[in-house]
Amino acid sequence: MKKILLFITLVLSSVLVKAQTQLAFPFQGGSPIMSRFFKDSLVVSPEIIKKKATGTAVFKFTADDKGTIKKIIVYYADDAILVVPIIDALKKSNHKWIIPDHEKLHDFILPFAINFNAPANTSNATMKAAFDYYSKRRPIISYNQVPLETATLLPTVTVSYDLSE
Repeated sequence: MKKILLFITLVLSSVLVKAQTQLAFPFQGGSPIMSRFFKDSLVVSPEIIKKKATGTAVFKFTADDKGTIKKIIVYYADDAILVVPIIDALKKSNHKWIIPDHEKLHDFILPFAINFNAPANTSNATMKAAFDYYSKRRPIISYNQVPLETATLLPTVTVSYDLSE
């Protein structure tokens, strides 16, 4: 009798347990559309090209239920020069974000990687300029905690720009 009650309890509990709800990708159109949007929207400034700047930047932003970005925070950036074009591209993404049901605001963490495509025959001057930038960069670092339990980490957006000799 005890075995039958235990068996019935296990069967009922397994029926009542739900799998975690699978969320849709939080950018309208999915991950490839998000990557293409940011590659098209992120305008690499002449200053970045001149300094041969490369690096990563990690942003946290909050979107509301209409997909509007409410707040942008820089958690990490290899240099301040990389931040401005990324913020401009993030602002262009208003109304494209989808947040989970029953939430008024949702946080997203979005990493960016900016690189340059070196010409086939790279000169020593280009290599020296890239090294000079790397040795003189000033990272932006967050000293506050990053609350990951309430944020969605998105895939890294990689943006490359061409150099001319």
